[in-house]
Amino acid sequence: MLKKGAFLRELPFVVISAFLVSILIKTFFIHFFYIPSGSMENTLQVGDRIGVNKFSALFTEAKRGEVVVFGDPDKWLGDAPVSDRSSFVAKVKSGLVTVGVLPDPAKQYLIKRVIGVGGDNVVCCDNAGKLQINGVSIKEPYIYKGDKPSEVKFNVNVPEGFIWVMGDHRSASADSRFNTDSANAGMVPLSKIVGRATLIVWPLGDIGYISKGSDLKKVPVKKLP
Repeated sequence: MLKKGAFLRELPFVVISAFLVSILIKTFFIHFFYIPSGSMENTLQVGDRIGVNKFSALFTEAKRGEVVVFGDPDKWLGDAPVSDRSSFVAKVKSGLVTVGVLPDPAKQYLIKRVIGVGGDNVVCCDNAGKLQINGVSIKEPYIYKGDKPSEVKFNVNVPEGFIWVMGDHRSASADSRFNTDSANAGMVPLSKIVGRATLIVWPLGDIGYISKGSDLKKVPVKKLP
């Protein structure tokens, strides 16, 4: 049985080890965020806590249908807010976010669904009002009930190294469609991707995997020359 004195001597080592493991997990494997807006309803609700798989993003490119978290590509969210880190509570909260105990408030991150990848031609819309990818009309069961695939018409070619993203709540999502005047014409560089949103971890009643657009994955990838 471990004596009290030995336990107290080892306690700092245990705490530091746990801290380092938490940092390692958050840096390379999984990052927790909470959803601040309704742009991904009803797949994700405001206030949902999600787990984002960062490890897979290190080795494989994003695929159509996946839901990804990415850093603001070109001030889609405006200038970064100035946070008050001077108060003790703010510092403690920031520390808990850093080690992964609290979910990241994701103030300068966005979460959207990948619609087009490098080489794709994405068009809105066909005669039936559906999106077309490389000439193939797609089904999108994840779209918010009552929304159209897009009220905004577009015809874009996605460059290699970029993705075209859209929120599931199409009428409430300021996504690639509304940022075509930005430096990357609404495209998101792969380098900005934090990871794939994989799990809803809170609230308890909604725990489960985040759906992927299986119909999007069936469309053949068309690489640019």
